[in-house]
Amino acid sequence: MRPRIVPVFFDPGRDGGFDTQLSALRALFGGEAEFLAPVALGQPLPECDAAVFPQLLGEAYRRLEDFRALNLPVLVLTSEFGTLSMWDWEIITWLNGEGAGSRIIAPYDAEQTRAVLRALAVRLQLTCSKFVVYQDNPGDGMQAPIFKRFYWWESECVQRIMEKFGLSIEKRSFRKLGADAKAIPDADAAAARAASPVPAALSDSAMNAAMKLYLAVKRDIGDDPTIQGVGINCLNESAFSDCTPCLAWNLLYEERGLIWGCEADIMAMLTKLMLHRSLGAPIMMTNLYPFLMGQAALKHERIADFPKVEGDPRDHILVAHCGFLGVVPQAFATEWTLRKKVLGIVDENASAIDARLPEGPVTLAKLHPDMKTLTVVEGELTGYWGDPASDCVNGGIIRVPNGHRLMTHLASHHYLLLTGHHAAGIDMFAPVFGLEPHAI
Repeated sequence: MRPRIVPVFFDPGRDGGFDTQLSALRALFGGEAEFLAPVALGQPLPECDAAVFPQLLGEAYRRLEDFRALNLPVLVLTSEFGTLSMWDWEIITWLNGEGAGSRIIAPYDAEQTRAVLRALAVRLQLTCSKFVVYQDNPGDGMQAPIFKRFYWWESECVQRIMEKFGLSIEKRSFRKLGADAKAIPDADAAAARAASPVPAALSDSAMNAAMKLYLAVKRDIGDDPTIQGVGINCLNESAFSDCTPCLAWNLLYEERGLIWGCEADIMAMLTKLMLHRSLGAPIMMTNLYPFLMGQAALKHERIADFPKVEGDPRDHILVAHCGFLGVVPQAFATEWTLRKKVLGIVDENASAIDARLPEGPVTLAKLHPDMKTLTVVEGELTGYWGDPASDCVNGGIIRVPNGHRLMTHLASHHYLLLTGHHAAGIDMFAPVFGLEPHAI
């Protein structure tokens, strides 16, 4: 989908400079967006996804109400390089300060502009898409006192997502999916293994179970183009399956870019979809265990002590999920192997991905339950650590700027981890989704 962008001009004031700049924008970004016929500021706009000003004039100071009436994302792209011009800062600052409808989006780098255009396409796609989640009685299975606390299973959460983003959530039975997977013949699993070989250290029965669950999900969702993500309540309701869906998520992402959801966390899935498809950066979900949590975190992972680190331990987090870093698609990983499960709450036949992302700059982010805020923190993935006798066999260590601030502003124990620093890009396109970035 290409977003539809309406170029807006000041009347009076439009001159050859406007048309020259609009031609430049079409040449630069015509593949990412459809630029419609120009419309004068104050006139009704056709159906569109955003407005763009290829030219700003001092007339803007006298047209505040017309800016407020736009009520949709407004881009300022006034330089021949597909960015704002420095001469626009006063006007943009004044408009934002006066509450000119949607926040003015003024990229200062062409890649930021492309990210904004991709975000507009994602926003458009959300309105005709859905997530499928497999669950029956979430919270009533394994570790019920923990799982009953999660907001993503609340009907209010589903309703807010639908109202804010237009995304539908379709619930299907995990019990049935698990039974369907077990009924798949071993020969079908063997054929799938041959067609999609992956590095693995598993028994034949465990590999077959992983492939059968992948085949069951793939057959159940079919070729429905509206399905953009799939999640399973794989830990809490693990009794319904003899396997975890880690391999399925890897293969379905590799095949069709499908967004995946551990523990059927639709908040994580939505955040993942928005960030990954807007930025194009590698992304995955993991659990956060800040060193400042002390014994409350250590006990859950069955660890005696946090690892030794350089610098202030209070500014460090151990990140791990299901014994390893988490579900990392092969395309993102520097190392990748499917191994025997670590957690005791899943079937003995279950498996998990043991993978690593590149060390260096990373970004943590997640959508806030208010559906208005996106919490973001940039840090450094400094290395990996694990204890074979614990529930963290190969987790990551992340250094953040301020551990105390992190503790008081986190939105969840589940967070999305992206390679690279992306706070600036997120800050630029977040208004497309009606979100306010909150830097931790």
